[in-house]
Amino acid sequence: MTKTLRALSGLAGAIALLALASCASPASEEPAESAPAETPAAETVVDGACADDEGITLIVDSTALEGGERSERCVLADEPQVAADVLAEAGVETEGTEEYGDEVLCRVDGLPSATEPVGSTEDPAYVEECASMPAAFAYWSIWIQPADGEWGYAMEGLSTQEVAPGESLELLFTLDGAPAAP
Repeated sequence: MTKTLRALSGLAGAIALLALASCASPASEEPAESAPAETPAAETVVDGACADDEGITLIVDSTALEGGERSERCVLADEPQVAADVLAEAGVETEGTEEYGDEVLCRVDGLPSATEPVGSTEDPAYVEECASMPAAFAYWSIWIQPADGEWGYAMEGLSTQEVAPGESLELLFTLDGAPAAP
């Protein structure tokens, strides 16, 4: 009986090897067609302002801060979006305050620093802690510009303020009263 089991076991192993060998293609044959490579997602953010109503122009201006800069991007869109989604699509990171959460903007892309003074002449030692409302002399504001319209303060926070294609959204840091508006 043991010899029969060994023989059957050996035969099963040989059949398995044969089955595997028949699946492999010889090196001289053309390789089997592979699944098409995934195409990258369409680019949804481009440098510079949007043309007409192709999307939402996003401006982040921290030039009032030492080392700050101004960037302008077009977030391609064909329908209104919540401001927080526009920022997320563009890769802009924001931080709210402990007391008011994301409804009050405290930091954008790590600015102002959590450990260094903001550089105010009004209060040279002031460091933004994001506990409550930022100081009246050092704060981020949210601005909306309708297509062919004037800039105005956003009437809502980032999580509820809608922005439509053709409009612009600006996050502006004001230090010691300047710049006062976009």
